[in-house]
Amino acid sequence: MDKISLIIPCYNEEETIPILYNELNRISHLMKYVTFELFFIDDGSTDNTLLYFKELSSKDSRVKYISFSRNFGKESAMYAGLSHANGDYVAILDADMQDPPDLLPKLYSTIKEGKYNSVATRRTTREGEPRFRTICAKIFYKIMRKISKTNIVDGSRDFRLMDRKFVNSILSLKEFNRFTKGMYNWVGFKTTCIEYENVKRCAGKTKWSFLGLLTYSLEGIISYSTVPLIITSLIGLFFFVLSLFFIIFIIIRQLIYHNSANGWSSSICIILLIGGIQLFSIGIIGQYLSQIYLEIKGRPHYIIDETNINENYFDL
Repeated sequence: MDKISLIIPCYNEEETIPILYNELNRISHLMKYVTFELFFIDDGSTDNTLLYFKELSSKDSRVKYISFSRNFGKESAMYAGLSHANGDYVAILDADMQDPPDLLPKLYSTIKEGKYNSVATRRTTREGEPRFRTICAKIFYKIMRKISKTNIVDGSRDFRLMDRKFVNSILSLKEFNRFTKGMYNWVGFKTTCIEYENVKRCAGKTKWSFLGLLTYSLEGIISYSTVPLIITSLIGLFFFVLSLFFIIFIIIRQLIYHNSANGWSSSICIILLIGGIQLFSIGIIGQYLSQIYLEIKGRPHYIIDETNINENYFDL
């Protein structure tokens, strides 16, 4: 029998865990032709999330849990799950059930056709989300497709079923600044996509703030494109050429009219404009430098506080 490892990153999800577990239990009874391994990753939760994991693992041997020493972020949680999962196939899904578990049979039957190494999912609607967030998400995906060679489809999710070859290729990417949605496309292999309509959270509230999503989006752009640096260089070149024209214009005017250059208010505006562009450009360069800074530190992606896996995982 094939073994499917399900990786569920969690941060303060005490309300959703019982609902998700019951649903996964129902799905596992329907899919009697496979065995399941449930990997719950506690990303430094401050509620009773970890207690639920311990309770579930005491009565269900399929339940494995890893609890971080603090909140390291979803990317680290997914990486931890991928590193420890040993199933023939591996799937990542959110605890809030916005990644519908009832798609698992279809994902499995599709990947068993032998044509694909990965079966992804994509939301066709964003019903229930704030309008502004939906607009920003669409803009992000358009920007990523324009400036990056990595094609990330609008509405794509981390929820997908991957074979062992695909998982190993993801794990071979050791960078500290991880953007898994980009990695899925970067490693290649044959992938197909299953679409579904947006599903609301089964309980609780989202842990993603707008600022958090914006920061995550910027990290994704910086991780998979150097176009912002090119744009910065082009802006600098444009204003350098423009300044040369202004200098020539001022010199000619001085020679013809013999009066000093006037208009201090316009000069202040130009100085502020150029200064703002310089700071903006330095900020972009700084983001790339910060990524390098974090990479060369060589720190682990996460630190385990508690786990029911009987192995030594200090070398991460």
